[in-house]
Amino acid sequence: MFEQLGLDGWTPVSASVVFGLAIGLTFGFLAQRSRFCLRRGLTGDQHERSAALGTWLIALAVAIAGTAALTAFELVSFAEHRFHESSLPMGAIIIGGLLFGAGMFLARGCASRLTVLAGTGNLRAAMVIIIFAITAHATLKGAIAPARVWLGSFTIDLNGFATLGALPGGILLWSAIAVAVLLAIAARSGASLRDLALGGLIGVLIPIGWLGTGFVLADEFDPITHESLAFTSAASETLFWWVAGTAIAPGFGVGLFGGVLAGSLLAALLFSEFRWVGFTANTEITTGRYLTGGILMGVGGVLAGGCTIGAGLSGVATLSVSAILALASIATGALVAQSIALHTPAVALPLPAE
Repeated sequence: MFEQLGLDGWTPVSASVVFGLAIGLTFGFLAQRSRFCLRRGLTGDQHERSAALGTWLIALAVAIAGTAALTAFELVSFAEHRFHESSLPMGAIIIGGLLFGAGMFLARGCASRLTVLAGTGNLRAAMVIIIFAITAHATLKGAIAPARVWLGSFTIDLNGFATLGALPGGILLWSAIAVAVLLAIAARSGASLRDLALGGLIGVLIPIGWLGTGFVLADEFDPITHESLAFTSAASETLFWWVAGTAIAPGFGVGLFGGVLAGSLLAALLFSEFRWVGFTANTEITTGRYLTGGILMGVGGVLAGGCTIGAGLSGVATLSVSAILALASIATGALVAQSIALHTPAVALPLPAE
């Protein structure tokens, strides 16, 4: 469809940067206002945990409904997408998910939440995101890549059932079931109508992302990657572009990552919430915890095929079995890390709320 837009002088790649920027700006603004983060819903303060999880789950429900509609109207197809590959690297996904979940617990936020916090002046979050991006890139294309390739070589064949939509009843039935369950849980979570609305708006961004990169900007002569919101690939791509910008062109991920920072900064300035935050107490232990969290998320996000947003929202919205497995593993990793921390004083050190 891209050639019909009449954007003279533009390419699908250059247009995807602007599109990613718009999506990122919106996500950054909404996520900053709602404190959107799966980690808060799993291992956050007990009094806010249920409400935070409800906000996240309603975003997932909207994402599933919107993505199912795109598929039903044949606007986008995931037949060739990595989320729907029949060959499932189960071990890599489970190990990666567990590592990412543990990392987001240690760092007091998932990759998306920390990116948002970095835009509001949180230097701790900014440090973790830099470490996360470096480690993710090393796992994708650097020193850790051989280990990733080796671990990913152990696969099982799903025999055409890489998505729940392949089960009897099809994608609309299973999407409807998932949406109904998620909405029921969100309705009983205690989340405010404001936060539920903000979560729903975040969920809308997922199908918009799929539609933009998979249909509006699609060009068979100059194809771009079919993607939606994701932070592992976006952070790695942004890092690579930042240090080698004269050799590679920015893409959707660079626009998305920059947009999230700008959107969260805008929200923080408009609502007088911007402030510089650094390491102020128990610096050695706190810094070590955050550094470890960033490293675990970087490696884990690549092995699992995405973070809580890339796999958890964008991937699960396609009813991908691999994405569902990744999300379950991430949640398990966070809960296990929390359980271990309760019996390890150095790890359980009280930290400022994110």
